[in-house]
Amino acid sequence: MENTTRGTHFILVHGLGHGAWCWYKVVVALKAAGHRVTAVDLAASGAHPARIDEVHSFVDYSRPLLDAVVAAPDEGERLVLVGHSHGGLSLALAMERFPRKVAAAVFVAAAMPCVGKHMGITTEEFMRRRASLEENLMDCKMMAINNNQGSWVAMLLGPEFLARKYYQQSPSEDLALGRMLVRPGNQFLDDPMMKDTDLLTADNYGSVKKVYVVAKADESSTEEMQRWMVALSPGVEVEEIAGADHAVMNSKPMELCNVLVKIANNLSTY
Repeated sequence: MENTTRGTHFILVHGLGHGAWCWYKVVVALKAAGHRVTAVDLAASGAHPARIDEVHSFVDYSRPLLDAVVAAPDEGERLVLVGHSHGGLSLALAMERFPRKVAAAVFVAAAMPCVGKHMGITTEEFMRRRASLEENLMDCKMMAINNNQGSWVAMLLGPEFLARKYYQQSPSEDLALGRMLVRPGNQFLDDPMMKDTDLLTADNYGSVKKVYVVAKADESSTEEMQRWMVALSPGVEVEEIAGADHAVMNSKPMELCNVLVKIANNLSTY
């Protein structure tokens, strides 16, 4: 039964190349726990109708999340944003623009930028830590995108990369689903917004309660990388999920749901 009296509304945001579909287990579990849940498809992701070359900026890419936050009522429910992987950057943009509407933000093995540095620093550091970029990205494909905003590069996550670095602890059915449904994703590293050191402010983004969920068996964004991001933002609360690969919502869905329910129950203390 859904909790409609001052309940919690979770908005779930997927990572690069994925879509709302990847949250299916968590959506069911959260609804069973009495919460309202919205899983969004960012632009040119999941079932969103746009092609990757039609998305001209990071703001356009994040628009479905921004619209969902705007549409959420100001009274009657507490809004918790949950971002996975690259989706953490879209969370940060929503938090900066609408800090009073967001009760808390949860970064699940996600890119979590910090006040005073440009948002792209997380992706840049992720790339830097690859001793051999070609080897570590395995069979991922880089694809040129050309539109009236200039030239971009998209990445299509390869089937072997998904199996060995992303879903290695997840059920084989989830790996099969991921291989069928992933789409090319743009990290928007050359977008001016990613390079703006003044974009995220202490008064807005910095004022929202943040919780970081560390996936301890993550072979894509390693535990070391995740803790590096946490260290950039003192005061961030940390939860750990043992045995979780990068696809935390598939490998450890109930453990993740339990963390999210715990956060919802503690919102009055934030």
